[in-house]
Amino acid sequence: MSDSPAARLQQLFEGHRLTPTQRRIAHSMVRRAADAPFLSSVELAELAGVSQPSVTRFAVALGFDGYPALRRHLREVAPGNVIGPAETDRGASYNEYQQAVHGEIENLRQLAELLADPAPVERAGRLLAASRPLPVLGLRAASSQARGFAYFAAKVHPDVRLLDEGGTLLADRIDTARHAGASALLCFALPRHPKEVVDALAYARSTGLTVVTIADSAFAPVARHSDLLIPAAVGTGLAFDTVCAPMLLGRVLLEAMCDGLPDAQARLEEFDARASVRGLFVE
Repeated sequence: MSDSPAARLQQLFEGHRLTPTQRRIAHSMVRRAADAPFLSSVELAELAGVSQPSVTRFAVALGFDGYPALRRHLREVAPGNVIGPAETDRGASYNEYQQAVHGEIENLRQLAELLADPAPVERAGRLLAASRPLPVLGLRAASSQARGFAYFAAKVHPDVRLLDEGGTLLADRIDTARHAGASALLCFALPRHPKEVVDALAYARSTGLTVVTIADSAFAPVARHSDLLIPAAVGTGLAFDTVCAPMLLGRVLLEAMCDGLPDAQARLEEFDARASVRGLFVE
C-alpha cells in the first residue's frame, strides 16, 4: 500500500465506527492530507463544515485524548517532521477559480499516489470484465460518470447495462441483470449521496452481486455496501462539485477492464472499421 499522507490517514481511520459527521471530518482530512498535521481544530471544523466540538469528539472516537493529541500523532508520523505545504505556500494568492483548479490538481495528485498500488484497480477490472452482463449504476450527480463509463465500456464489453434512473424499477433492473448472469455491478457514488443508491447497493449485494464502487471517499455512506471501493476526491471550491478525479479513475478502471477482455482490441478495431464505412466521424 502507498505510504502517502492520504494512505496513512485512511489506515488511521480504518476499523473505527464513525458517525456521518465524523466521516465528513475524515474525508476533509484525507482531501488535505499533506496539511492535516498542521490544521487547528478551528481550521479543520471550518474545512469540514462542522462544529469545533465535533472535531474533538472525532479525535476521541479515534482513541486520542483530544484533537491536540491527534494532531501531535500526525506530526510524529509525518516523514521528516517538516513544515507542511500549506505553511510554505501562504504567500501564494489565487482567485476562487484558480483555487478550484489547484484543488482539482491536488485531487489528481492524491489519485496518482493511490494508484501506486495498482492491485485494487486490477482486481476491479477483472471482476467487471468477467461479469456478463455488466450493470453500471450512477444516479443524480453521478449519472454522467456512469453514462460515460458505459458508453466506452460498450465498445469492448459484450453487454453493458446502464442504470442511471431511480424509482421502483431500479431493483427490477438489478434482478434482470443478475438473472441474465451478471456477477458484478459497478457504481459511481458522488455527493450528495442519494439514499436510493445506498439501498440499491444493499439490494444488489443481497442478490449475490459483487459491488465495485468509485466514491468520493473511503468513508462515503456506500462503503458498507461495497465489496471493493476505490476513492477519488471531488472538488468543492465552486458552487457545484468538480469531479475530475472520479472521471479519470473511471477511465483507469476501464483500461484495467480491457486488460481482462482478450478480444477488447479486436472489438475496437471492428468498431473503427464500421465507423469508417458509415462515415461516422469527420476526418
